[in-house]
Amino acid sequence: MAADGDAPAPAVHFWGDHPATEAEYYAAHGAEGESSYFTTPNEGARRLFTRAWRPRAPARPKALVFMVHGYGNDISWTFQSTAVFLARSGFACFAADLPGHGRSHGLRAFVPDLDAAVADLLAFFRAVRAREDHAGLPCFLFGESMGGAICLLIHLRTRPEEWAGAVLVAPMCRISDRIRPPWPLPEILTFVARFAPTAAIVPTADLIEKSVKVPAKRVIAARNPVRYNGRPRLGTVIELLRATDELARRLGEVTIPFLVVHGSADEVTDPEVSRALYEAAASKDKTIKIYDGMLHSMLFGEPDENIERVRGDILAWLNERCTPPPTSSHRNITVE
Repeated sequence: MAADGDAPAPAVHFWGDHPATEAEYYAAHGAEGESSYFTTPNEGARRLFTRAWRPRAPARPKALVFMVHGYGNDISWTFQSTAVFLARSGFACFAADLPGHGRSHGLRAFVPDLDAAVADLLAFFRAVRAREDHAGLPCFLFGESMGGAICLLIHLRTRPEEWAGAVLVAPMCRISDRIRPPWPLPEILTFVARFAPTAAIVPTADLIEKSVKVPAKRVIAARNPVRYNGRPRLGTVIELLRATDELARRLGEVTIPFLVVHGSADEVTDPEVSRALYEAAASKDKTIKIYDGMLHSMLFGEPDENIERVRGDILAWLNERCTPPPTSSHRNITVE
C-alpha cells in the first residue's frame, strides 16, 4: 500500500485491477489473444508491436479484421475493447502499433513518412493473411481517426480484390479546421520542419478533452502509460497535412465497400469531410452514419448506450458482408 503523499501506482490495464491478466479479461469476454513483435521486410526494417484477438477456440473466425489506431494512441489500452468485442462476435482481429507509437520502435509520435507506415502495416497484414488457417476468409480494414486515413491509403495503394470492405470510425480524411493551425502557420511550420522535423512545438488543443465525453473515461484515457501526450512534432504535422490533402483530392478514386461512422459534434475530425467521402466515392456499396451529439471517441469515450449503438451498427455491417448477397444488387445507403 502506498504511503501518504506517494503517487498512486500506474495503471496496468484500462479496465482496472480485475481481472488481473489480459488472458483472464479476454476469456471473461469470450475471446482470446496474444501479442508479439513483427519485423518489417521493407528498407530500414522496423519492429512493430502487434496484437491478435480471436473468438475462443474451437470457433473458427468468419473473417479477418485488420485494425489501425489513431494519432498518439496505441493498441494496448482502450483500443482493445473494440477488438475484444469483435472477437467475441466471431471475427479475428489484428493490429500493430504504428512506428513511433505504443510499444513499436521509433521516436514517440514521429511519423515523417506515412507511406512508409502504410508499407509496414501492409507487410504485417499480408503475413497474417497468408497463414494457412486464414485461407479463404474475407479481409476487412478498420481504422479510427488517423487510422481511417491510413486504411484509405492502403486501399488506394493495393488491388481492389484484397479487401472485402472497410470500417472508418471518425476518419481523418482532412484535418478539421477547428484544430488545423490557422494561416500562415502551416506555411511557417513547413519551412521550419526542414530544419527541425522532430521538434514538438505545434500548438494544439487537448485531444482527450475534445474526444472523450464521459469525465470518468477521460481519466482512464489519460492514464494510458504509453499514450503520447506531448505537442505534435513538426514533421508529423506536415506529413498528416500532406497525406490528408492527398486523400481529399482522391476521394473519387475510392471504390472499396465502406461504412463510415462519425459523431455530429466531433471537433477533431470533420463529419462534413466524411459526408464528402460518401458523396464522392465511386464505391457501389457505401454507407454513412452520423450520430447526433457524439464526439470523436465513439467507441470508448461516449456513454455506454451510445457505444453499444455504434458497435451494433458496425457488427451488422460486417456480418452482412460475410454472407454472400442473394442478388447482385449493391447497397448505397446513407443514414443520419
